[in-house]
Amino acid sequence: MVEGSEYVQVVKRLFSFLSEEYGIADISQKINGNAFYDVQYHSPSKVISISYENIQDYLQVIVFKLRNGKLPDYDDKTQTLHMSALNEIVFSKVSKTDIGLNNQYFDNHIKMETTFERKLLKCAKDLRLAMQFVEDVRV
Repeated sequence: MVEGSEYVQVVKRLFSFLSEEYGIADISQKINGNAFYDVQYHSPSKVISISYENIQDYLQVIVFKLRNGKLPDYDDKTQTLHMSALNEIVFSKVSKTDIGLNNQYFDNHIKMETTFERKLLKCAKDLRLAMQFVEDVRV
């Protein structure tokens, strides 16, 4: 099991590109016992949620495109963008060079030791590639 404080620390380190590259500095976190953790990055146009259900070992990254400053309905696939849907769109648009540069960015900054950290790293890599296309996504 992953501890809540450890989860938050690793997420903030891996997803620091959201602040550094996109200026998303408003970060909130929720730790519900040892069962559920969520770190959210808030901007005027979107909320990016990186959540983990510890007991089920379920990691989820979602980009919510805000409507008039409010979260869209969870089932609205045009405004609630799950990482799996983003990956389908993004990987058809990025080049091998983009992927290589993205991998290099993380390889130069971050070393992961556990299986869970590597799972989070994959999500961070995928999201960093997807961020350049989020505003244009029409699902």
